[in-house]
Amino acid sequence: MAVSRRKFLTTTGGLALAAGLPLPALAQDRSIRHFWWGNPERDRRTFEVIEVFDKNHPGISVSGETIGWGDYWTKMATQTAGRNMADLVQMDYRFLFEYVRRGALQELDPFIGNGLDLSNFDKGPLQGGMVDGKLYALNIGSNSQVFVYNETIFEEAGVADTDVINWTWDQFADVCKTITEATGGKVKGSDDCSVVLEVCEVWIRQNGSSFFGPEGDVTVTPDIIADYWQFWRDLRDAGVLRSADKSLDANLPMSDVGIVAGDTAISNFWSNQIVGVQALMQDPVGAAMVPHKEGGDPGQFIKPSMFMSLTRDSEDPEAAIMYMNDWINNPEATKILGLERGIPANPDVRAALAPDFTPAEKVSVDYFNAIQDKVGPLPPPEPKGAGEVRDAFIRAATNVVLGDIAPQQAAEVFVDDAQAIIDRAR
Repeated sequence: MAVSRRKFLTTTGGLALAAGLPLPALAQDRSIRHFWWGNPERDRRTFEVIEVFDKNHPGISVSGETIGWGDYWTKMATQTAGRNMADLVQMDYRFLFEYVRRGALQELDPFIGNGLDLSNFDKGPLQGGMVDGKLYALNIGSNSQVFVYNETIFEEAGVADTDVINWTWDQFADVCKTITEATGGKVKGSDDCSVVLEVCEVWIRQNGSSFFGPEGDVTVTPDIIADYWQFWRDLRDAGVLRSADKSLDANLPMSDVGIVAGDTAISNFWSNQIVGVQALMQDPVGAAMVPHKEGGDPGQFIKPSMFMSLTRDSEDPEAAIMYMNDWINNPEATKILGLERGIPANPDVRAALAPDFTPAEKVSVDYFNAIQDKVGPLPPPEPKGAGEVRDAFIRAATNVVLGDIAPQQAAEVFVDDAQAIIDRAR
């Protein structure tokens, strides 16, 4: 006779109590901890997923621990030193290699196909969690560079049929000129991306190079950066970019970026910002790839917005892996999580979420699906001092935009300065 687990526990528990005996030690004693950096919305969704997991796996209880980003890594370091890490932790790409080198994370490869189903996982996002060819972190949300454009202006200017997923830099320049002419100069074609290192990095990769090499040295040549700055200078001279006085801040609030302010038809963002951009605009937005170099290498990459990792302190890896697997494959859980942590790497999950997407969320996911086979490998984590290098890039580009120095000369000085910054930081 089949006996339900609830009935079994009720019966055996009742007998034990009646006899004054201890309750039997069963699987309900299993527990795991999940630690993440959060915000109110993320915490709400995560605790709901924990409730779903507890409901579906009554033998296991999950304890959620959350804290803001600012204190997260301090607490993580303390727990790591005390060998008291949660079973599962949220991990960031910039810290992944450090925690693997410290021996704080467990390799996930032994669990693939053995509790962890990655058979329908996109390969690009999976790669981002690998260190020395082994998987240590599971991508739970992805991102990529994007040029967001105003669909209404594209239609009115007659460039709506442009293939913005496969377009080249020359075609981008033509679109900028057409839009500027069609609007009588009221709306320029694009923001000036001279000071935007993230777009320059795509340009560098399209030219077969990388900004940083495997050892963290600056490997890009001055010629490549000079060409990038020259491209934007040519468009600036043609009058099809946002004015220079509004093009010197690479960290503008979203509300002040050209497309949102109504100054331009195209601005650069990360793909998880598409929804936020749309929320600030009346006209519908579309998503375009950063233009390609004709015959060049793929420049964009899929960037993990965050990971989940299994720690070395987990006493019940089997239960932890069950929980991790539910995060990426259980429809009930993935529906709760939605796109809050980025685009899910499982196409079935994206398809299941699709009926409830807002128009902007649909743009975001359609874009993510379209670029899958057009991106290159994820670059290695940035070396110490990379933030200071970015500041130096912005200063050098600013001087170019203001016409104080020629692109070639500025690029040569910048590359030398960048390597000096990295050397000092070591």
